[in-house]
Amino acid sequence: MTSPSTSPDRSTPERVDIAVIGAGPAGAAAAIQAARAGASVMVFDKAPYGRDKVCGDGLTPRAVGALNDLDIELDDAHYIAGLRMIANKTERELPWPDTTRFPNHGAVWPRRRLDAALIDAASEAGAVVHWETEALPRLDGDRVIGVTAGDRVIDADLTIVATGAPGQVARMLGAERVADEPFGLAIRTYAESPRHADRHLEACLTLRDDAGTPVPGYGWMFPAGDGTVNIGVGALSTMKGFKSLNLNNLLESYRGIVQDSWSLGPNLERPRAWRLPMSAQKRHGAGWVAIGDAAGLVNPMNGEGIDYGLESGMLAADLFIESPSMAPSRYDVAVGERFDSFLRTGRRFSFLIGHPWILRSGLRMAVGTEAIANITLQVMGNLVDSESKGASAKVLNLADKSLALADPLLRRTRAAA
Repeated sequence: MTSPSTSPDRSTPERVDIAVIGAGPAGAAAAIQAARAGASVMVFDKAPYGRDKVCGDGLTPRAVGALNDLDIELDDAHYIAGLRMIANKTERELPWPDTTRFPNHGAVWPRRRLDAALIDAASEAGAVVHWETEALPRLDGDRVIGVTAGDRVIDADLTIVATGAPGQVARMLGAERVADEPFGLAIRTYAESPRHADRHLEACLTLRDDAGTPVPGYGWMFPAGDGTVNIGVGALSTMKGFKSLNLNNLLESYRGIVQDSWSLGPNLERPRAWRLPMSAQKRHGAGWVAIGDAAGLVNPMNGEGIDYGLESGMLAADLFIESPSMAPSRYDVAVGERFDSFLRTGRRFSFLIGHPWILRSGLRMAVGTEAIANITLQVMGNLVDSESKGASAKVLNLADKSLALADPLLRRTRAAA
């Protein structure tokens, strides 16, 4: 492996093994894994160090497992024992399950602190991180041969795109969202609460817009253990009237539901919204791969993607170390085998619950019995994929087959946005 230049001559390209565009969890995970294995790595991010990424801040047991794999200490995070699900008047509080693959607990870790811990670990491993620097792919025909970053030119054997929701980099590589597939929008803020040390995430599955229409999505209360809670709502694009959905109003409506039970103080900051990509036209090509949100690796049934970002980043790095030239194609196959079936089922399911009467019936079923609620728990915790066993995996496999048959009809009858 080569070493990055310390005193670059800007008249000639610098050279590294891997250039990473984006210093969030996915990009940092790739940088950590690759640098620890001996690769030379440069990471670029447009934001300054310590930036706050808008997020729900919740970490599933799967995400905690990935952080453990990266040897990231979670002492600064708030321990979460399970999930409290609320649908109309039904409330179920369930512990995260014991499995051989993932820990039996999650966490809440505000992104400013989580992201700093990860990128600091990447720096400690030897990755060179450039803040407040926009990097763009360098193309030689259809092949990405590195990046340009201001007046710097960097050659790289692999460029890893970890830019989150699609933007200029995705447009350059043809990796934008698939237009006909669903996506999500979410909004969050923080408030003080005496229940800030609660050991359960709380998800309210019954939201309504200003017209009283059921919203396919949920509201959340994520206790941060530092005197505050993260309060937010998310919605899928498959609902009627999505384009006119007012997220601020939806958040205020949800705040009214939880105000008394959580004894909420005033908002500590202006609510901020973000987009949740749930598909990508491409996630690899000659000389590059996309990871995390940039690859559309977001669970449509909960909007969560930190765990997938961490895993896909580590996977991309591992495959590069094994075989630099084969890494992009092998990565695409491996990601597909691990995630595609489950995420495809989630996208199809989102078309289904875009119909209000189906959504109402589905919510009653989702928490109607403890057995079904436990399956909902595993779906909400991103604990199901191609390697999963047991009832949840069987139910999701059956759902995938059934929704595949119904998919053409679901798309033809999708609610008009």
